[in-house]
Amino acid sequence: MYDVSAIRKDFPILSREVNGKPLVYLDNGASAQKPQVVIDAISTAYSHEYANVHRGLHYLSNLATDKYEAVRGKIGRFVNSASEDEIIFNSGTTEAINMVAYAWAMPRMQAGDEIILSVMEHHANIVPWHFLRERMGVVIKWVDVDDKGALDPQAVIDAITPKTKLIAITHMSNVLGTVVDVKTITAAAHAKGVAVLVDGSQASVHMPVDVQDIGCDFYCLTGHKLYGPSGSGAIYVKASRMDEMQPFIGGGDMIREVTKDAVIYNDAPMKFEAGTPGIVQMIGLGVALDYMTSVGLDQIAAHEASLRDYAMTKLAGLNWIQVQGTTPDKGAIFSFTMEGAAHAHDISTILDKKGVAVRAGQHCCGPLMEHMNLNATCRASFGMYNTTDEVDTLIDALELAHDLFG
Repeated sequence: MYDVSAIRKDFPILSREVNGKPLVYLDNGASAQKPQVVIDAISTAYSHEYANVHRGLHYLSNLATDKYEAVRGKIGRFVNSASEDEIIFNSGTTEAINMVAYAWAMPRMQAGDEIILSVMEHHANIVPWHFLRERMGVVIKWVDVDDKGALDPQAVIDAITPKTKLIAITHMSNVLGTVVDVKTITAAAHAKGVAVLVDGSQASVHMPVDVQDIGCDFYCLTGHKLYGPSGSGAIYVKASRMDEMQPFIGGGDMIREVTKDAVIYNDAPMKFEAGTPGIVQMIGLGVALDYMTSVGLDQIAAHEASLRDYAMTKLAGLNWIQVQGTTPDKGAIFSFTMEGAAHAHDISTILDKKGVAVRAGQHCCGPLMEHMNLNATCRASFGMYNTTDEVDTLIDALELAHDLFG
């Protein structure tokens, strides 16, 4: 039995008020709130257990190293990697995709080679490829979504040519909630010798992920969306692809030996983790994954699917609200506009007065906004602790905004 009331008690911020109203936090697509166990783990790590990892021989360093490195296995199990050595720690998906661009793509690509993106991609999965376009002459090819926000996997597959080297694609749109059939895309891409990177920033929060089943070469995770600390994250890299990568950042930990004339690199994944890492952030992420797993990933997904269906029905009753992205299996993410002159920022401000936190703007998805002929939307994105009562509060706040702007 999924006890959302009990879960809510685990998140201290949900008991506060905003503008004299109970907080209704619907900005999970940007960043999720943290359970008390994560907050406690961070406090304990800094208060009683902090030391640098890996090279110390003293008690605290060994303790910090053990807790830090244990997270690699937790993430490996979370995405079902074949080995925890296929998990590289980083600060989140932005760093992960840049690493792939510099460490894998740049040494292997040349002018005229192609990277396929969907129009739904977050800027973090666009800008690194523009770097290669600007600096190397790599070609970016775009695949559009349909009027419902669905992405036909065959359209992505049909875009592959002999020049295509990589498909970099979201697993779940952070604007539309659209779930992409990355398994079908990966199988077809591999049959044509094309690598696949999957941006799992949203999907990994809302649904179980199995990278071996998907078959992808790279899969990115962002910790602050997974109820963990900001500055934490990881990327799964298939072992065969890791062997093809050059080091991305140089410094401590990623080396075995340094002399005046040469460098001997460490083994992967350490080879791609330079410098003092986000020790406490990663420990906190491990605790967040433990928490999600204890609740049950399938149970979280089912709860959010129920919220999605309820919210879709309620929003459909507001004929002056236009929801972008209406695929039936989408995640519990709703971007919308209001008829008339009300700007997304104005709507968001009114909702905030009622204690409802949503995001307004382009959501780091400029090409998608251009495709939809919009300059901004409001976005309500749900998490494991949200309730149908909060959906009702959102609807009431939207009706107030409509009354004010109508």
